Amino acid sequence: MSQHRAHIMAVDDDDRLRDLLKRFLSREGYDVTTAKDAASARKLMSTMTFDLVILDVMMPGEDGLSLLKSVREQRSTTPVILLTARGLPAERIEGLKLGADDYLPKPFEPEELTLRIGSILKRAAPEAPVEEIKLSGMIFHVNKGELRKDGRLVRLTESETQLLSILAARTGVAISRHELAMLTAAGVERSVDVQVTRLRRKIERDPREPVHLQTVRGVGYRLTGE
Repeated sequence: MSQHRAHIMAVDDDDRLRDLLKRFLSREGYDVTTAKDAASARKLMSTMTFDLVILDVMMPGEDGLSLLKSVREQRSTTPVILLTARGLPAERIEGLKLGADDYLPKPFEPEELTLRIGSILKRAAPEAPVEEIKLSGMIFHVNKGELRKDGRLVRLTESETQLLSILAARTGVAISRHELAMLTAAGVERSVDVQVTRLRRKIERDPREPVHLQTVRGVGYRLTGE
């Protein structure tokens, strides 16, 4: 299956800069569409989907801040990097308030723009679901609900499997006892505590000093892998 190439739109009234952005970003592996003003950008956005927009603030006619405001009012979450005039902090602050993800003062180094684009696209991309998690020599396969040690199945009760699956799907995130009780067959928080104690005996080297199934004081529990 071919990897998705991020589609970027560059909006700037400077013909030379638009051409530079298109050539440079295309070489970096992006699909690039350009627009010379806000009106052209609006038409493109009505028919195409973009992974990120590079938007110049100072343009004749409708400026970049006005276009950004309109885009965010339509509840679009497409990341936007503003190209701003150097020495105008008020312009940058206004852009961030309107929902810009980043800004870059002109003139800028193309390499810096590439780094910022990469960082934003990485943050915007949905995280791949956890498929397996390593626990002190064991592996828990989330989709199958199976805990294995040296390839052999470690027996878990249905309740333990349910609890471990929920925690593993949100690895590193503290989940409240109440939420765990609602999401599992436990029903009440005290039952969650009992299941956690039993589960620790199976996945921890020392259940009294848990490394993987941790208690988060005042919240609930968190699962961390190796």
